[in-house]
Amino acid sequence: MNRNTNPWWWIPTLYFAEGIPYFIVNNISVIMFNNMGMPKGEMAMFTSLLYLPWVIKPLWSPFVDIIKTKRWWILAMQIVMSAAFVLVALGLPDPSPEVIASGTASVSLFKMTLVLFWISAFASATHDIAADGFYMLALKPKQQSVFVGIRSTFYRLASIFGQGVLVVIAGLLEKKLGDIPQAWSVTLLVSAVIFAVITIWHTIVLPRPDADSFREDGTTAKGIVKEFIRTFITFFRKKHILIALLFMLLYRLPEAFLVKMMNPFLLDPTGQGGLGLSTETVGLVYGTIGVAALTVGGILGGIAASKWGLKKSLWPMAMALTLPCLSFVFLAAFQPQNIWLISSCVALDQFGYGFGFTAYMLYLIYFSDGEFKTAHYSLCTAFMALSMMLPGMVAGYIQEALGYTSFFIFVMVCCLVTVGVTLMVKVDPEYGRK
Repeated sequence: MNRNTNPWWWIPTLYFAEGIPYFIVNNISVIMFNNMGMPKGEMAMFTSLLYLPWVIKPLWSPFVDIIKTKRWWILAMQIVMSAAFVLVALGLPDPSPEVIASGTASVSLFKMTLVLFWISAFASATHDIAADGFYMLALKPKQQSVFVGIRSTFYRLASIFGQGVLVVIAGLLEKKLGDIPQAWSVTLLVSAVIFAVITIWHTIVLPRPDADSFREDGTTAKGIVKEFIRTFITFFRKKHILIALLFMLLYRLPEAFLVKMMNPFLLDPTGQGGLGLSTETVGLVYGTIGVAALTVGGILGGIAASKWGLKKSLWPMAMALTLPCLSFVFLAAFQPQNIWLISSCVALDQFGYGFGFTAYMLYLIYFSDGEFKTAHYSLCTAFMALSMMLPGMVAGYIQEALGYTSFFIFVMVCCLVTVGVTLMVKVDPEYGRK
């Protein structure tokens, strides 16, 4: 392939590859550890900590610009992730069926798995930085506009593959093999092979744009650190910064608690307060139907925001984000077994989240505007990631203390926090309108 490789050869696979490790590390790990008997508190705590690299990636993103090329970083990180997934698959612990059933599998059993997931998380976050930078360097501005929808589509397909297809495969293998650890080992090995094939493909097809070269403008690590400190200081001197940080950290509080315990709730036996769904059914209900509803909600949210503007969008979108959480109070209280009713409740929640999340993302862009727009937006997304990580770390312990029904009522109480920060936030009335 030459320097002008057709973007259709590599953009779909690059953004599919960007999504797969993210969903394996942050979503599949929750289902896997839950099914292998890790206690809810520890499971939620350690899987939430895996999110940390996406919180702090602005700290090292400038250095990806001056060390090697974006193409080199993409391929290097894909090789690291391929190797890590193979090692996870081959080294997965094998707790006994009795330990799994009792939900008392020690976290120490999974320490090597967690370390490998941690390595994968840092590699994936670094890959995100390099891939997004490479996209801008390898394409002309007109091409960037054309392919922005394509990259988003294939990232969503990675979500369906990761949270849907792989979970269905694992569930079917659990039934066929009668061995939960072996089923997940095979599933992760399949993931590793697919990811390795994509990596080999990228070594062949990724172009070598002239713009993706070593920096020769005298930029040094010391200079980058100095510039980063300056952008950091100017960010925290922005007008209404405290209100903005509260909004960034707390707007999604109910969903941050709910999403961490959603899959365990769907999977746990009815005797433990869950719905007792099979793993493959959860892959269909949450990983496929839920993701589709989330996507539709996001699209409609974007259309609505462009017509209403950010300020008028805030309240309807805040309500869309919070009120559908009631569907889980209903599911926990009545524990219905009708799969269509359960799917409808999950779809309603995810649609509301997708619709309501639009106002949040638009606010991040609004608040980032100014001299250091790109750097400030990167810091905003770090707080966005932190807003999901911190509640997730304690969600399991709260659920263990309250039980599922009271936990979801607690989530509804947290909706008042969303209302509070929405009341406080300051927005230009004309921002975001066509």
